[in-house]
Amino acid sequence: MAADLLKQLANAGNAREILTFQRGIERELLRTTQQGSLALTQHPNALGAKLTHPSITTDFSESQLELITPVHRSTESVLADLAQIHQWTAQHLGDERLWPGSMPCQLPEEHAIPLAYYGDSNLGRLKTTYRHGLGIRYNRTMQTICAVHYNFSFNQAFFDGLHQIAGSQPLSTAAKQTDRSEKYFGLMRNFRSLAWLPAYLFGASPAVDQSFVRNQQHDLLPLGVQTFYKPYATSLRSGGLGYQSSTQAELLSVCYNSLENYTATLRHGITTQFAPYHALEQHKTTQFAQVNTNILQSEAEFYSSVRAKSNPPPGQNFLKHLDETGVGYIEVRMLDINPYLPLGVSAEQLNFMDLLLLHCMLTPSPEHDERLCHEAVQNFTHATEAGRKPGLILENKAQPISLQAWAQKLFAALYELADILDPLHQTSRYNACLDALVGRVEDPDTTPSGQILKDLMNQSVSLIDHHLQLSRRHHEDFMTQPIEAAVRQAFDQIAAQSRRDFDQIPANLDEDFSEFLANYHKAYE
Repeated sequence: MAADLLKQLANAGNAREILTFQRGIERELLRTTQQGSLALTQHPNALGAKLTHPSITTDFSESQLELITPVHRSTESVLADLAQIHQWTAQHLGDERLWPGSMPCQLPEEHAIPLAYYGDSNLGRLKTTYRHGLGIRYNRTMQTICAVHYNFSFNQAFFDGLHQIAGSQPLSTAAKQTDRSEKYFGLMRNFRSLAWLPAYLFGASPAVDQSFVRNQQHDLLPLGVQTFYKPYATSLRSGGLGYQSSTQAELLSVCYNSLENYTATLRHGITTQFAPYHALEQHKTTQFAQVNTNILQSEAEFYSSVRAKSNPPPGQNFLKHLDETGVGYIEVRMLDINPYLPLGVSAEQLNFMDLLLLHCMLTPSPEHDERLCHEAVQNFTHATEAGRKPGLILENKAQPISLQAWAQKLFAALYELADILDPLHQTSRYNACLDALVGRVEDPDTTPSGQILKDLMNQSVSLIDHHLQLSRRHHEDFMTQPIEAAVRQAFDQIAAQSRRDFDQIPANLDEDFSEFLANYHKAYE
């Protein structure tokens, strides 16, 4: 079905335009000392002001960078852009280093993990307050986990082409917007059902340092003195130890059946008080401990493998904009950082994701009832916690199937798409990415998670020492690869402009911020 639709799109007169995709990357990573401990210094001034810099900011912690590319029309160009940001950043860190993996470096005590500070403007205080709320709700340690986020979209010509194939009447602008959102939600339902596959293929967090688990209860096994792991895990980052919220799972039913349900459910979470979070206020040590005491402080707190996104102008409420303009792109949030790669992600991985997302878009997607929702969550959990276990069984619409058998079927379907896309774009990259990855299906040891555990055991090293070696290697690459003078000058100017822009933002008093928060909450009601 997907291949048949793609063939018809590929026969259109503007086929190359129709089948050119847009993508951008956001990569989170920790700054560390040369010994592999979390850097407790402020965000380097040389990098610019994090509140106003378009490409280099921070995530949860002051020590946690987020590197952001613009939108690109090819895998090669987005990775080239990401490489330049990495190089320029590494060359302005002084004695510090960039941590190469998703699971954190050696962490200090919970209270010593610094929150990102954005100044005393209302927007800056909102960002820091939100992070303080995350820290007391889920703990700061969990928030130091890092990932690669992949932003992906089709252009309007693609949706117009699908509409023409269906033989329907021409659509108005409003109807095109509705049609686009419906198709993106169909993609996201399919992706959630298949997210176990990229978790298996690209998961790279089967082990953690002892400072991450601290005194909490867990079912991990010791590997040496400092490291804990699960023998068949692929992505502990995405499992029970990582970005999961039992509160959200119990109280918010987001099954991606429609834009209206999606935004209404998130709005409900943001406006509905949750007693345990309200109780946290009794022990607060700062006036503004959380943005609110509700299930969600904002839509950004919603943890999921994929999100519907739009680009609201500054100051506009995100959910309102999403309702009014429809889905503009999707954000895939479940990709681990590959510690063996300087950029944490490769061209073959991105090309694979393009194929998988195209498959999800072109494949029929029935609405998810409670059973299908549960099945998708369970399959993903099994893949992250024990994806490399021999004979692992998943469920496909209530029918048991082995992970390997299902993966082989999906690769066969993706090869059909690659055979259509490659000649159209006069390339071999799509078939090449499948050829490079298909062996991981039969040999779990060749996955990044399998390779990491094999290295830890064969070399008798801790996760920290293993990643520290890779950090040093990547740093040497970043320091020795030349940056063109024009590119360096452009980054220098952007950093300088971000500092000037930040200096123009006035600070706000507590009274101002209280009113700002009240208006912020009203926008969701």
